[in-house]
Amino acid sequence: MTDELAGLDADQVRRLLGLEPHPTCGFVRISFVAGEYIAPGGLPEPFTAGRPAGSALYFMVTPDAPVHLHCIRNDQLYHRYLGDPLEVLLLYPDGSHAVEIVGPDIHAGHRLQLLLPGSMFHTARLARGGRWFLGASTEWPGVDPSDVVVGDVDELAEQYPGAASLLREFA
Repeated sequence: MTDELAGLDADQVRRLLGLEPHPTCGFVRISFVAGEYIAPGGLPEPFTAGRPAGSALYFMVTPDAPVHLHCIRNDQLYHRYLGDPLEVLLLYPDGSHAVEIVGPDIHAGHRLQLLLPGSMFHTARLARGGRWFLGASTEWPGVDPSDVVVGDVDELAEQYPGAASLLREFA
């Protein structure tokens, strides 16, 4: 962390970046929506109504504001900026799952970026003892509110029995 960021806490970062509470992603501020628009019919399902070419947002996770279980129909890429490591539970379409850590310690296998393919259910929380995580998500095509699907822990625990205990822990 650089000297000018060393003393910042989560509240200060939220204020400086204008982050607001969000139903799925802790605290969020949309930072970019492409001016180029892919016209209706220019993309396959579920995007046939058209979408911006891309979008991006900042998001912050705290102990009281995790990433809730959801998926976005769009491909998205998490980027790590500041704070403590984030544990991300990924549920793959083949029934498998993984926990990836987005954080600063690349020697320990942390990821600075993490690809989440479209329609992949996921949830995230701070690593043990963490205070806050600041990252970003870029999406393509750009996200429309209809692209977000909230997951049901019990339903997904049945579909992913190997991840059932993790799903409940993260929830």
